[in-house]
Amino acid sequence: MQVKGSKQKAEYNQKELYIEAQASFSSLVKQASSVFIGLLFLLLLTRGNPSNTLMLLSSCLGVAFVAWHEQKELSNKKTVLGNLDNKIVPATLADQNLYETGRVLVVDDTPTNLFILSKLLTQQNYRVYQAEDGDAALAVAKSHHLDLILLDITMSGMDGYEVCQRLRAEIETAHIPIIFISELDTSSDKVQAFQYGAADYITKPFQPEEVLARVRHQLSIQLVKRQQQQLNNELEARVKERTQLLELAHNQLLEVALIDRLTRLPNRLAFVKRLSKVMARTQISQSQSFAIAFLDCDRFKRVNDSLGHRIGDQLLKEIAHRLEDMRQKQVVIETVARFGGDEFALLLKGVTNRNEVSMIARDVLKTFSRPFILAGHEVFINVSIGLVWGDTNYVAAEHLLRDADIAMYQAKGGNQSQYCWFESDIHNEATHNETRYLSQLETDMRLALERREFELHYQPIIDLERMTIIGFEALVRWQHPQRGLIFPSEFINFAEETGFISALGEQVLEMACTRIAQWERAGIISPEITISVNVAAEQLSQPGIVDQVQGILEKAGVQPHRIRLELTEGAIISNRALEVLQAFNQRDIQLSIDDFGTGYSSLSYLRTLPVNRLNVDRSFVQAITHEPSSLGIVSLIINLAETMNMQVVAEGIENIIQLRQLQKLGCKYGQGYLFQRALPASEAITLLQQPLEEWNKFQNKATEQWGSTA
Repeated sequence: MQVKGSKQKAEYNQKELYIEAQASFSSLVKQASSVFIGLLFLLLLTRGNPSNTLMLLSSCLGVAFVAWHEQKELSNKKTVLGNLDNKIVPATLADQNLYETGRVLVVDDTPTNLFILSKLLTQQNYRVYQAEDGDAALAVAKSHHLDLILLDITMSGMDGYEVCQRLRAEIETAHIPIIFISELDTSSDKVQAFQYGAADYITKPFQPEEVLARVRHQLSIQLVKRQQQQLNNELEARVKERTQLLELAHNQLLEVALIDRLTRLPNRLAFVKRLSKVMARTQISQSQSFAIAFLDCDRFKRVNDSLGHRIGDQLLKEIAHRLEDMRQKQVVIETVARFGGDEFALLLKGVTNRNEVSMIARDVLKTFSRPFILAGHEVFINVSIGLVWGDTNYVAAEHLLRDADIAMYQAKGGNQSQYCWFESDIHNEATHNETRYLSQLETDMRLALERREFELHYQPIIDLERMTIIGFEALVRWQHPQRGLIFPSEFINFAEETGFISALGEQVLEMACTRIAQWERAGIISPEITISVNVAAEQLSQPGIVDQVQGILEKAGVQPHRIRLELTEGAIISNRALEVLQAFNQRDIQLSIDDFGTGYSSLSYLRTLPVNRLNVDRSFVQAITHEPSSLGIVSLIINLAETMNMQVVAEGIENIIQLRQLQKLGCKYGQGYLFQRALPASEAITLLQQPLEEWNKFQNKATEQWGSTA
C-alpha cells in the first residue's frame, strides 16, 4: 500500500503494529504453551527497546484480561452460542442472527491489514473472505453470496475504484454494499468514493469500534432490505393467489352465464356470441360461408310426463352427447348448444353449399333414429330441424335464430324429411340440389347392380356355451368406384324407396349361396354352419319369390338348410307373408325374425309363423348391465322363445358383462363386436380354421368375474 510522506508512514506503521500486537497477544495468552513465543514476538516487534516492550506488554495484558473476563461471563450465562473462545458475543439475539449470516470480503494488498480486519470480524462471528488484489476480489465476489465488501482504494494493479466499477457492472454483484477503507482522508477523496458507488468510507488508521459499527450498520441495512424483499415476495404471492381466485371466480361466473348446467353444452347466450363473431368475419370475407341448424325434439313432453323429469333430464344429456359426438366427427360443426327445454342448435362453419348442410341434417336424423336406453326404458324421439343459410344481409344473430325457428316449425308441420330451409328461394334451391343428389344416387345404384359393385362381409354367430362359430350373418357393402366402401345405412333406405331393394336382395342371396357352396366344396365348414341373409318386406311381396330363392339355391348347389332368411316383424304382418314363409319352411329353408321386440307382432300371430329363431334387437342387449332390472325385456324374450321351442340370438354383444348375463339367462347364441366385426369372406373363413383363443379368453374372463357357468 502506498502512502504520502515518510513520517506519516512511520506513524501509521507504528499504530498498525500496535494493533496487531494487541490482537496477537490476546489470542496467544490463552494458551500457556504459547506465552513464551508471544514474549519473543513482542521483543522482535519493539526491536529490543525495553520501554516499548513494557508498554506493549502492559497493553496486551490488559486486552487479554478483558477478553478472559468476557469469555468467563459468556460461559456463565450459557448463551445460545455456547462456549466460544476468543469471541465477543453481540448484545442482542437479533444482532447474533445477523452476524452469523454476515459474509464479508476484505480486500487489501497489505497482509497486515488483511490479518487485523479479518481477525476483528471473525471475532464477531462474521464469515470472512480475503483477497489481496482486485482480480481475486472480483472472483470471490462472483463465486460467493456476499453481504458486504471492505475495499482498499490504493492497491497495486487494479485500484479500489476500478474494482468497485466492475462490481457495479455485474448483475450478480451490483447489489453488494462496499465500504472503502483508505488512508486518503480529504473530502474530495470521500466524494469521489461515493460517486463510484461506495456505501460508506473509513479512514486509515482505523479504529476497531468504528469498523465494527459501520459494518454492523451496513449489514443491518442489508437485513432490512432482505426482510423487505421477503415481505414483497409474500405480498406478490398473496396478490397472485388472490388474482388466481378472482380468475377462478370469473371463470365460474362465465361458466354459469355461458354453459348449460345440465348438458354442459354452450347455452343460447354463448351460441349468440359465437354466431355474432362468425357473422362479423363473414361481412369482411364473404368466402367464409356458414349456416344454422335449429333442432326441436318431438314428443319430449310426453317422455317427461310419463317417465318423470329424471328420465327426461337423462334423455337431454344423451341427446347432447350424440350431437357433441357428431361435432367431433364433422369438422364443419363448429358449435353445439342447448337453448333450453328440448331445443338445440348447430353452428355450421366452412360449409361449401346448402346440399352439404342438408346432408348434415340427415345425419342428425339418422343419429336420432336409434333408440335411447334410459333406466331400462327404450325411448324413441324424433327431431325437427330448421335450417338457415348465413346470408350477409343478416345484421343480427337473433334474426338468424328467428328464421331458423320459423323453419323448424315448418318442418314440424308435416315435412316428411323432418328438416326445412327458411326462405322459399333457398329452400327451392336446396330441394333442387337434393333432387340432383338423389338422381345421381339412383343412377349410381343402377350401375352398381349392373356392375355388381356390391359385396358381402360376414359377422360370425357364436354358440355362447361352447364358444364356437355356428354360422355367419351376411351384411352387404357397396364398393363405390369414387366414394369407396359404403355401409348399408347410407343406401338401404334409398333402395327400399326406389324399388331397387328387390334386385339388391336377389344379388345378396346369390353371393351368399355362392360363397357357402365354395366353402362346402372345399370341406372347410362343418354341417352346422349356416349363412343368414336379410330379406326386405318388398321381396316377400314379390310374385315368385319362393321359386326365385329355390332357383338360386339350386344354381349354387347349396343345401337349403345352409341358408337362413332373416325378416323383420313388420315384413311378416300380412296373410301374403304367412303363405310365403310356410312355402319356405316346406323347402327346408330356415327362417328368423330379426330385431325382435321393436315391431308390433302379437304373440298369437307369432305362434302361427314357421320360424325357429328370434334375434334379440341390439338396443335391448346394449342396455344390459350388472343390475337385474336391466334384464327384463331380454329375459322375457328368452323365456318366450323357450316356450315356443325357438332359438335366440342376442345381437350387438359388446362387453363381458352382457355376455355373462346372457349366458346366465340361457341365451344360447350371440354376435357382436365383442367377438368380431363383419369381415370380408377371405378373412371370415380363417376364423373357422383357427382355434378361438381370443374368445376363450373372453370366456375365462367372464368365469373369473362371475364364477362358473354351471
